[in-house]
Amino acid sequence: MDKLTPENRSENMRRIRGKDTAPELAVRKLCREIGFSGYRIHRKDLPGKPDLAWVGRRRAIFVNGCFWHGHECTEGLRKPRSNQSYWIPKIQRNKQRDSVNIATLRASGWSVLTVWECEITKREKLAKKLKRFLSPKTPNNAFNADAPKRRAG
Repeated sequence: MDKLTPENRSENMRRIRGKDTAPELAVRKLCREIGFSGYRIHRKDLPGKPDLAWVGRRRAIFVNGCFWHGHECTEGLRKPRSNQSYWIPKIQRNKQRDSVNIATLRASGWSVLTVWECEITKREKLAKKLKRFLSPKTPNNAFNADAPKRRAG
């Protein structure tokens, strides 16, 4: 049972930002720290308006909240306490929309990385992931951070 009244819950949900979130700002800061500035934010001319985009490199990063985008982590698997008939389908639609946007970008020759909110606290690991993704040596569309790693042998 929700401890807040429906009006208070609605007000809380209304205040949640869609851009310039704390995780997004943390990823931007980390990108600058590891030497990858020059990105553009929320490009309206690109599918899904990536949170960060390096147009010349054709690299795009989405910084997603685990709950809102249905990540397969503890937070992402948590069910909303109230109005489940609205929120569960909404999160499913978010996941479908994300998949379409990523596929469209990749079909246009872009490399796409999704950084999940739960990854932000592991800065060193995230920095390595970002460096590998943003490296000029990584060919476009060759990097798929969401795919499972292959083992040699």
